[in-house]
Amino acid sequence: MFNSLSDRLTATFKNLRGKGRLTEADVDGTVREIRRALLDADVAVPVVREFTGRVRERALGAEVNAALNPGQQIVKIVNEELVEILGGETRRIRLAKTGPTIIMLAGLQGAGKTTLAGKLAKHLKAQGHSPMLVASDLQRPNAVNQLQIVGQRAGVPVFAPHPGATSAELEHPIGDPVAVARAGVEEARRTLHDVVIVDTAGRTGVDAEMMEQARQIRRAIVPNEVLFVIDSMIGQDAVNTALAFDEGVNFTGIVLSKLDGDARGGAALSVASVTGKPVMFASTGEGLDDFELFHPDRMASRILDLGDVLTLIEQAEKSWDKDEAARMAQKFADREDFTLDDFLAQMQQIRNMGSMKKMLMMMPGAQNIRQQLEQFDEREIDRVEAIVRSMTPHERVAPKIINGSRRARIARGSGVHVSEVNGLLERFGQAQKMMKKMAAGGGMPGMPGMPGTGGGARKAAKSAPKKKARSGNPAKAAQELKDAETRRAAGPKALPTGASFGQQGADFDPSQLNLPKGFDKFLGGNK
Repeated sequence: MFNSLSDRLTATFKNLRGKGRLTEADVDGTVREIRRALLDADVAVPVVREFTGRVRERALGAEVNAALNPGQQIVKIVNEELVEILGGETRRIRLAKTGPTIIMLAGLQGAGKTTLAGKLAKHLKAQGHSPMLVASDLQRPNAVNQLQIVGQRAGVPVFAPHPGATSAELEHPIGDPVAVARAGVEEARRTLHDVVIVDTAGRTGVDAEMMEQARQIRRAIVPNEVLFVIDSMIGQDAVNTALAFDEGVNFTGIVLSKLDGDARGGAALSVASVTGKPVMFASTGEGLDDFELFHPDRMASRILDLGDVLTLIEQAEKSWDKDEAARMAQKFADREDFTLDDFLAQMQQIRNMGSMKKMLMMMPGAQNIRQQLEQFDEREIDRVEAIVRSMTPHERVAPKIINGSRRARIARGSGVHVSEVNGLLERFGQAQKMMKKMAAGGGMPGMPGMPGTGGGARKAAKSAPKKKARSGNPAKAAQELKDAETRRAAGPKALPTGASFGQQGADFDPSQLNLPKGFDKFLGGNK
């Protein structure tokens, strides 16, 4: 979502590189470009004005003038100010001390409340809680049915005593949303669920009837958290909608949905600053796992193309199989061969982490290769898995036996061309060599100058003792040449017979070594 804004800001900061001192004109030009980038991203005008004012004030202050690298100091200032307008610090759900924690979802229709209810429930369940969903949206057709399906996928129960409105009963919905919400909380207490998530109705626009119903539900259940779900793609109108809901239901936190869209993303940078309420969660896709805790500092780093390695590590820790990692580490320590079965297991571990594109975009400087990442085909992992699974168990352990006919059979079985099988086997062979090199203590191949790396042999050869240079004194050089000719004429010194075995020839008895018959003729001097 922030690709355009990130590109604009990155290009702006490139102009500051290499400058030992920034003039007021440099600062004004930078601030002007930042203002244009934020306005183009649909950030609210009051937020832009306040943001650029603080950046300019700090950029002209002593902290930049005294910095060794003023350009990097400007980036640091912009990063810190972005963190502030995004909320300042990470805000988590405040759990109730006694009884179930009640969470109420509010927002416009189409913002993604129902799907987000399932995502939030799954997120809390993974943390050890026992959540329950309550279907209080009785006005939108099939909203109750949708929540039941989402709850089933998330593995959490859904309290839905009424089916809600159908397409034939839009004007007269069945049931009372306030009564359903109240009954849902009581059911959670009775069944000992520690979290209750109440899904409420939305409208295509803010109106008095909708706000009154939301206020009644709020008074009936007294929630610990009221989360305002807002579509990140609606642009400038996000501020007006957020202010209206804040006045109507006094929400305590914001959830940004559809953050994976291609809109300009100004809502995310405006709502928290205008309302003073923190952004708590972000929905980054359609799957139930595409949901994350919102960290203002990490989001600011993504916008400035500084990467988000912490989130990447957290995702890896959450999805990585520790037993499989321990098995591979032991196999690596025992110097066992890296097989295609191991390769397949590692591919599946990476797949469990989610989209490769999303993971790579969290790396610092990823915006520079965004076009290549967008062209990356996620189905490539599926093709690799199909190729490996089309091999026999013996072929996976000993890929050298895979000849031409076997390759053709594997290609037919996996539905790919033979060239793709050849390419996979070639890449695997290179990976296998690298693993053997590392297991033997040689480090990564092709990195000269590092202890234990593949360049060590080359370095050792270069560091071999060189031939002694001839003296510049003519008389001394002539004497050295004469001594060398004398040594060559004398030939190599003869070793004593049997000296290679640590004994003199006269005292050496081959029979003591228990050698094969006739072997003594090779010992020199003993026929």
